[in-house]
Formats: sequence, C-alpha cells, structure tokens
Amino acid sequence: MSRRGLSVPVAAAGLGAWLAFAALALVVVARHGTPLPPDRALLAWSLGHRPSVAVAVARGLTDTGTGAVPYVLAVAAGLTAGRTTRQRCAAALLGLVCLGLGQAVRYGVMDLVGRARPPRGDWEALASGWSFPSGHTTTSALTAGLLIAALWLRAPHGRGPLTLLVACWGAGVGLTRIFLGVHWFTDVLGGWLFAAGWLALLLAAAARWLPADLRPGAPGPRSGAEAP
Repeated sequence: MSRRGLSVPVAAAGLGAWLAFAALALVVVARHGTPLPPDRALLAWSLGHRPSVAVAVARGLTDTGTGAVPYVLAVAAGLTAGRTTRQRCAAALLGLVCLGLGQAVRYGVMDLVGRARPPRGDWEALASGWSFPSGHTTTSALTAGLLIAALWLRAPHGRGPLTLLVACWGAGVGLTRIFLGVHWFTDVLGGWLFAAGWLALLLAAAARWLPADLRPGAPGPRSGAEAP
C-alpha cells in the first residue's frame, strides 16, 4: 500500500480514538471528577484481592511503564523497524518524539481536567499529580504500539506471539494502576484512547510525509531485493 493509502485508515482509526477520548473526558469533567460506577466497582474489587505476592508483582510491572524503560524500548522499536542506518536513526528519533511530545500533551490535558485520584488510603504504590488520563497507561500503551508497529514492519514470521506478548505488557501496566488503587478505571481507559489517537497521528504523518529513504521498513536504495 502507498504512503497516502496507508495514512488514510491509520488517521481514521486515530480520529475515532480521539473522539472517544474527548467524549470520555467531557463525561469526567461534567461529573467534576466523580468516579463512575465501573470505577468504584473495580476499586472495590482490587481492595478485596490484594495478596502480598500479587501486589509485589503489580508494583514490578507498573514500574516498567515509566522512567527510562519506555524510552529504551521506543529506541529499540526504531532500530528494529529500519532497514538502513538512516531509517533506524529516523525511526528511533520518531519514537522518542512520540513519547516526549505525547507526555507534554498529556500533562496539559491532566491539568485541564483536574481529576483527583482515588483515596490515598487505598494506594499500594506511590503516585503524584492529577488522575486523568493515567500517565503509566499512556506511556506503556504508546511504547507497546511502537514495538508492535516495528514487529509488523520487520518480523513477517512469528510476529503474532510477540505482538500478543507486547500487547499484554502494555495492557497489564494500565491494569496495575487500578489494582494498586492509584487510578480509576476511566483514567486507564482514557490513557489507552489517548495513546491510540496520538500514535495513529504520528504513524499517519510518518507514512504520508516522511521521505521514502527514511521511512521505516522501506527498502534502502540498494536493498530492494534483500530479505527483511
């Protein structure tokens, strides 16, 4: 599929995610941050299902959704996606830009919405700042999306199990935020929708406007017949 052809369905998917995110944000704002029934139900469930081993595992998993780990994985995704040195460098830079700018926009949204977190007495992990959308969820989902895109570009064989593993990691980080009591369910849902929209925007822009010799996965000037 051409760059123009690829950018259209990706942009459409991103628009759908943005519209869903906007609708959810409006609901949260209209309720002044008051948790919805699913928010209360899932927090109540987590409070009743917190054996020490599960809490320790959740803390370990949730820690991979912030700090240096997502940025290292984003660079790894870029290095995997490219065929040539220039493509790898461009893709790694795009991954870092995706995460960095995404974080900046997310912080702005969090300040605008100003939603409070669940009661501090229910927390099993450290947290700070506003609650919607979840930062760990957004970051891990963006990172997972970059890794999955790289796998589908450069791993035609056996990419299914790897894609599933990466998707489970990205989703798992978000779910730990609910389990550990530091976010409402709709914060996590908002993080997933925000990440989907932001990632689609970046991928559509890259597919449409990035020069052919820099596009990840495109054959290099002398590698058109090489195996992927």
